[in-house]
Amino acid sequence: MAYEKRDNTGAMFKNNRKETDKQPNLTGNAMIDGVEYWVSGWTKVDKNNEKWISFAVTRKDGDMATGGRPAPSRQSAAELADDDLPF
Repeated sequence: MAYEKRDNTGAMFKNNRKETDKQPNLTGNAMIDGVEYWVSGWTKVDKNNEKWISFAVTRKDGDMATGGRPAPSRQSAAELADDDLPF
C-alpha cells in the first residue's frame, strides 16, 4: 500500500545535511487544509534544561521571498478604472 497524505498531518525527520547552527535539526512536510507545507524544526533548551522544539512552516507553492506566502495579485490601472464604483 502506498503512503497516503492526510489532511492536517505531517512528518519530520532528522536533518542529516545540517552544516551550521542556523539550519534546522529536523525537516519534513505537512498538509494543512489541502495545502502542502515544508516544516523545519530546531531543538532548543530552556533555562530548566528542558528540551523543546521550535518550528516554522513554509508553503511549498509559495514564493520564498514572501516567506512562503503567495505573492499578492496585482491589478493594472486599466483594470482598476473598469471597476464599477458606486461613487
